[in-house]
Amino acid sequence: MVIAAVVLLAAAVLAAAVGVLVRLVRTRRDLRRAGLPTGPRWVFWGAVLYLVLPADLVPDPVYLDDIGVLLLALRSARGSVGGRRETADRRESTGPPHDYAA
Repeated sequence: MVIAAVVLLAAAVLAAAVGVLVRLVRTRRDLRRAGLPTGPRWVFWGAVLYLVLPADLVPDPVYLDDIGVLLLALRSARGSVGGRRETADRRESTGPPHDYAA
């Protein structure tokens, strides 16, 4: 009974890790299609390899460290977009007015 519960828990955590991986891949694809920066390429591929490779900080039946690495990569990709937006907003607010007749 306990073994079945552990197996179900491991399967649920693996499903969560795969879900975060899919979200990371979709976010990177959408950012690239929009012409926005996706963050460092090595962060993306490093996170994917960390999930796939058997060498982990925590043994593989517990995918919490894998989920953490994937979430950091996702945040890095989204953070690079946020930094670009802030820079664009700052340029617009400090530049000369566009309508000199006003």
